[in-house]
Amino acid sequence: MTTTMATIYRRVLPSPPAIDFVSSQGKQLFMEATQGGTMEGFFKLISYFQTQSEPAYCGLATLAMVLNALSIDPGRKWKGPWRWFDESMLDCCEPLETVKAKGISFGKVVCLAHCAGAKVEAFRTNQTSIDEFRKHVVACSSSDDCHVIASYNRATFKQTGAGHFSPIGGYHAGRDMVLILDVARFKYPPHWVPLKLLWEAMDTVDQASGYHRGFMLVSRLQRPPALLYTLSCKHESWVNIAKYLTEDVPELLSSKNVKDVKDVLSIVFSSLPSKFLEFITWVPEVRRTEEGDQSLTPEEQERLSIKGEILKQVQETELYKYVADFLDSPCSGQEASLTEIAASVCCQGAGFLKGNSESSDGFCCGETQVHCIKNNGAMPHVTIVSGTVTNGIGEQHVDMLVPSLTNRIGLHPASSDVLIALLLALPPQIWSGIKDDTLLREIDTLVSMDNLPTLLQEEVMHLRSQLYILKRCKDNELEKDLSAPL
Repeated sequence: MTTTMATIYRRVLPSPPAIDFVSSQGKQLFMEATQGGTMEGFFKLISYFQTQSEPAYCGLATLAMVLNALSIDPGRKWKGPWRWFDESMLDCCEPLETVKAKGISFGKVVCLAHCAGAKVEAFRTNQTSIDEFRKHVVACSSSDDCHVIASYNRATFKQTGAGHFSPIGGYHAGRDMVLILDVARFKYPPHWVPLKLLWEAMDTVDQASGYHRGFMLVSRLQRPPALLYTLSCKHESWVNIAKYLTEDVPELLSSKNVKDVKDVLSIVFSSLPSKFLEFITWVPEVRRTEEGDQSLTPEEQERLSIKGEILKQVQETELYKYVADFLDSPCSGQEASLTEIAASVCCQGAGFLKGNSESSDGFCCGETQVHCIKNNGAMPHVTIVSGTVTNGIGEQHVDMLVPSLTNRIGLHPASSDVLIALLLALPPQIWSGIKDDTLLREIDTLVSMDNLPTLLQEEVMHLRSQLYILKRCKDNELEKDLSAPL
């Protein structure tokens, strides 16, 4: 005998204390707040307003909405040719299946915002005051380059449910009320609530984490996020990798009698955990193959030009020759061929183009072909790796665009480039266990940020920030320490 689950069509918004945005009173509040200049952030947010796609995805939907409102480029595709933030792409701090089953904590949403390339300032209610909160709400509501995300308990508003996330869409100074753009639109519409009551709803303890809820200010960073490399925790092995890099490597260096740079590299690389190259990966430029047309769009040309310049800067570092020499030695076993990497990336790209950004499982790359587009002038040559990808049902033709260098070093991607980026991104204290002072000074010089060009500095700083966040995640420190990456 089958049972039928009861269904619900929306909820009646408890009013008071809330005022429905589309009610006559709600419209009047909107017009007065607009005249007062505290609805500037509303228009960007409403342009990207979305409904959470799962009952427990309120944090992901809120963050995706805010990131898109801030015009932050995710640097990877969502569906088709489009780069766009979607809930399914926000998985660097917590697996989506876990979020779907249990929801997500305040600290993990802060982590996700950092990983996505945003500037974030986060506050728990027991670490600030209602007056400070009001100042931040007024400031962000008077601007379209900053948005406030609130983490609160619905019960305070006499609504059903408990913990919830939504962005604040505006502020009415005369009534001291805020507009909540509720991302659970299947349940409640946007509504105004007294700011004091929202503060009380935030000033509650999340039973899952044991910490107070709060709010975060999200805005754009002055520098863009990384273009060539990124860290990923999609595979469970990332915990072991993060531990190895931040804890095991310093101990190994202090326990061994290292005499030169080659010894240091041997210690770092010889014990790398499995799936290491799935932890730090290069950001591929993937597109659907266009028949008879392999030309590049202006946007593709610009991105590949910048990627080519960063790659050139990586390969011009003093560290590069040491890593390249080590990888050329018979004992390294690290280098992978372009076609091997291309096959993997084309399969992943097929998953993106199909709308599955989480996995390339089920896709198999049947063949790859390498072409080169030679450009005149300042634009670098571009290598196009075309792959025919099948999943047992049909096939897709996928292009991977690779910036090429015409010097002796050859094609990107290469393990040496990825490993150099990682070595530069490791915290400086990693090397402090080296006992030989002369060698320590040499290593410090090789990995010093001061010696790097600006583009490469920005790339390395983004990786270092990601590693810092992931280490805090591994150590379960995200909830108690909401500070920005160093």
